[in-house]
Amino acid sequence: MSLEPRLNAYRSDLADARLRDQVEAGAFAQGESRLVTSGLADLRREPRSDAALDAQLWYGEAVRVFDDKDGWAWIQSERDGYVGYTPNDNLSQPSKAAVTHRVAAPFTFRFPEASIKAPPLDRLPMGSALRATGSKDSFLALHDGSYVFEKHIQSDDSKNEDWAETALRFLNVPYLWGGRSFLGVDCSGLVQTALLLAGRTPLRDSDMLRDQDSLGASLPPDSPRKRGDLLFSPGHVVIALGPVKVVHANAFFLSTVREPFKAFSDRLAEQGEAVTHLRRPD
Repeated sequence: MSLEPRLNAYRSDLADARLRDQVEAGAFAQGESRLVTSGLADLRREPRSDAALDAQLWYGEAVRVFDDKDGWAWIQSERDGYVGYTPNDNLSQPSKAAVTHRVAAPFTFRFPEASIKAPPLDRLPMGSALRATGSKDSFLALHDGSYVFEKHIQSDDSKNEDWAETALRFLNVPYLWGGRSFLGVDCSGLVQTALLLAGRTPLRDSDMLRDQDSLGASLPPDSPRKRGDLLFSPGHVVIALGPVKVVHANAFFLSTVREPFKAFSDRLAEQGEAVTHLRRPD
């Protein structure tokens, strides 16, 4: 059986050295640690700006770089193992500073100095990893010399265990395949973000979440629904808000919506589909 290419870095010419006994490749590389320094870094299937967008990385996330040429880095996320290509100017050398805080607002600005009048360097999405070195006035000083507004952040060990509530903050955010922010989000990006902010370690895509036993129990799909349950249909995942309603990012409405489970289920039936799995994160 071949390895899942979304979660394993291998090509015919180059592969992760950790896969040496599992794949054939012209060369193997240990990879080099880097940090995402762009507020939102697109992860594409091929090293082209018009290639499919598979995922996005937040500021401060750690990655491993296996190849870097022609302006593109071939990387693997240290957070969820996802593999893809991102422009190499999205990355910087790693920092010895540990993650101390996360962005809690939908977005916040990163400033070159502790002043709201300074032209912002970037916009950081909710969940971005921050490495604080101190504070000044109403700002948190970061390891790279920039600043973020303290009221927009929370400590890294502060978790919102109600991931359904986090998902509801995304209502009306437009649907974007591969998206993972308030600028655009897809079904699994919404679920992954909500679970990450609850302190969980979810994978990226809906089929991965469906099969990720470490998230919690897999129950019969017709089990009584509880708030926070993950319901899966072919290529899709939604979060139950209880027995009656669900919240999900979807291509039918092209946005994140809250709707009755019956309306969602009836629409599936019209397409000859149904909820096939229910996972209850514990």
